[in-house]
Amino acid sequence: MPRTPGDAQPPEESFSLDHFVNLYLAKDDPWDNAFKWSDQRKYAVTLASLPRERYRRAYEPGCAVGILTRLLAARCDSLLATDAVPDAVATARSAVADLPNVEVDVAVLPADLPPGTFDLIVIGDLLYYLSAADLQATVDGLVSRLDPAGDLAAVHFRDRDNGGNFDGFNAHAALLAHPSLEPVVHHEDDWFLLDILRRR
Repeated sequence: MPRTPGDAQPPEESFSLDHFVNLYLAKDDPWDNAFKWSDQRKYAVTLASLPRERYRRAYEPGCAVGILTRLLAARCDSLLATDAVPDAVATARSAVADLPNVEVDVAVLPADLPPGTFDLIVIGDLLYYLSAADLQATVDGLVSRLDPAGDLAAVHFRDRDNGGNFDGFNAHAALLAHPSLEPVVHHEDDWFLLDILRRR
């Protein structure tokens, strides 16, 4: 289904923490990230699309159970991964317990954006859960924490079947519209949208 800018609006309020906590109470890995081929492929495409072989300091908000976290760690000197759900953080910590270059913490966006700057930020399947105000605050906060010439990788589900849904197409538009970011890599297919943007 063809999409146009502004054809869907973000939720009036960001999805509540309780919403995600309840998902993890029902299932350890609510989205089956560890097993679904579509997710394994998405992670592989994301890693292959990163322009640099290695990054100094990376940040992955919304790390879920840490599947991509572990893969990213091999490309980073240090990696901070966060999630809003304590159970997800516990699972992710266990998944990377043998990797001394990875730290996993509880954090809610945009309130708990970390201090310091990063030369890589990877955010996936998270931005479309945010209200317009929280989305803008998150995008601005991420960009302000990105080193000059640092890379921001965003990868989100794209809903090709249902019009009017705020999905990766709309969420990535907010990133692409930011004056401090320039596109470096773009990939889209039937399942997801990937954009890598570099801070000017």
